Amino acid sequence: MEYGGGKWRKAKGDGAVFLGTYTPKLDDKGRFFLPAKFRDQLADGLVITRLQDHCLAIWPTATFMKEVADAATGPSTVRGVRDYQRMVASGASDELPDSQGRVGIPLPLRTYAGLEKDIVVIGAFNRLEIWDATAWAQYSAAQEEAFAALDEAGPGSGQPS
Repeated sequence: MEYGGGKWRKAKGDGAVFLGTYTPKLDDKGRFFLPAKFRDQLADGLVITRLQDHCLAIWPTATFMKEVADAATGPSTVRGVRDYQRMVASGASDELPDSQGRVGIPLPLRTYAGLEKDIVVIGAFNRLEIWDATAWAQYSAAQEEAFAALDEAGPGSGQPS
């Protein structure tokens, strides 16, 4: 495994780990500069999608294709599966960073996430997330107490807190 610097870290051999918080600005064309440490890894393409909580996700193309494969295994007879597939796929946009490392966010996705100028890009392990700066500040503040109160078992352990 590689740690630190501008390198990706591999998690169980399943791909990139994105870490950190960044505060680029959207320009008048809806573009922003990718954090420099991730540009090489996303230079061959990325997919921007809606995500819950009215934010956006940036996926390396290969990671997104794994997510698609996982989502496609759900039975289309289940409303929640259909809803999820529709919402993610209908808003997805494959993008290439330009030579300066800028990525454009299509207007419908900017509208969904309430993005105007001040944005926050956070690492969320297997993806980056893009948030309106005010929305991120509110979400983060609201989650701090719950995060601080997590017990040793942590999330997803199946054990009660």
